[in-house]
Amino acid sequence: MVVVNTTPIAEPGAGYGNDQRPPSVLIRLLLTVIIVVFAVFWTWALFFASKEAINKIDDRAWAERAERICQSATTERLALADFRIITEGGPELIQERADIVEESTDLLRAMLDDVVAVPPADPKGSEIVPLWEDDYRTYLEDRYRYARQLRESGENLPFYETADGIPITERIETFAGDNEMPACAPPRDLTR
Repeated sequence: MVVVNTTPIAEPGAGYGNDQRPPSVLIRLLLTVIIVVFAVFWTWALFFASKEAINKIDDRAWAERAERICQSATTERLALADFRIITEGGPELIQERADIVEESTDLLRAMLDDVVAVPPADPKGSEIVPLWEDDYRTYLEDRYRYARQLRESGENLPFYETADGIPITERIETFAGDNEMPACAPPRDLTR
C-alpha cells in the first residue's frame, strides 16, 4: 500500500494573514525610514542650520571696547604673576599667594566694572551681558573666598569654583569666545 501525503504545501507568507508582510520586510522598512530621517537631519544641520554662536551679540563696538579693556587688565595682572613653587616657600609664600590672588581679583573686578559701565546697544546684548556679568561676579567672589581660605589655613588648598552643571568659568569663557573677546575670559591661573 502506498501512502500519499495530502497536506497542502504552505505558500510564501503563509501564517501572516492575507495582507501582512513577513517581519523582516517591516524591519527593513523601519530601518530605511530611520536612515532617511537621520540623513535629512544631518543635511539640514550641516548645510542649512545657523552657524552663528548662540551667545554672540550684535553690538560689535561693545565687544571690541570690552576686549581692549580686558587686554589692558591682562597686562596688569601678568605683572603680578609669581611662578615660585609653593612647596619650597612655606607659610609666608602661601600668604603672598593669597595677596596676589586678591590683588589680581581686584584688577578683574575693576576690569568687569569698566566693561559693563557701557551697556550693549542691541536687545540680545542687553539681555545676556547682565547674565555674563552675574557669572563673572560669582567667579570673583569664589576667588576672594579662596584668598581668605589660603590666609586662614596657611596651606596650599585647591581652588573650587561655583558650578551649576558646568564650571562657571566655562560659561564665562564661552561668552567671551563667542564675542571675540578672548582677553575677557577668566584667567586659568589664580596667581595671574
